[in-house]
Amino acid sequence: MILQSLIKHRLIILYGVALAVLLFLLKWLELRFIIMNHAFEVYAGAIAVIFTALGIWLALKLTKPKVTTVVVEKTIYIDKEVPAPSGMGFTPDGQALSKSGISKRELEVLQLIAQGLSNQEIADQLFVSLNTVKTHSSNLFLKLDVKRRTQAIERAKKLSIIP
Repeated sequence: MILQSLIKHRLIILYGVALAVLLFLLKWLELRFIIMNHAFEVYAGAIAVIFTALGIWLALKLTKPKVTTVVVEKTIYIDKEVPAPSGMGFTPDGQALSKSGISKRELEVLQLIAQGLSNQEIADQLFVSLNTVKTHSSNLFLKLDVKRRTQAIERAKKLSIIP
């Protein structure tokens, strides 16, 4: 079917191919004369494009921030804790409590944090919402000037607020 269509329209196809070849030849001759007449401009333009690309690449390479990793080693000295005598109970330092501004409820939350309970477990034990525990925790972090639970426990032990 396609072959019959090609045979039927072979003259039209032959004229189309001849016209395309002629057009290609004319464009090639035109381009050749343009390049010959304007050879310097073509070479200068090519060199300009190459140097522009090189300049952009070099600028990106030079302005790229260099990341350096610095390893800082710190030695932490931990004082050995002396356990309280078995017959005596621990009493928090009232002066440190009043100075830090920790409320009774925040102290309860801090003690439960020190026991290793999660926020949800603390909320369940104190019969408050999870958001309330989070609020008390963030208030504790601000008052003790720390960022993590472990730091809060360590600071509270140093201040003798918790055992």
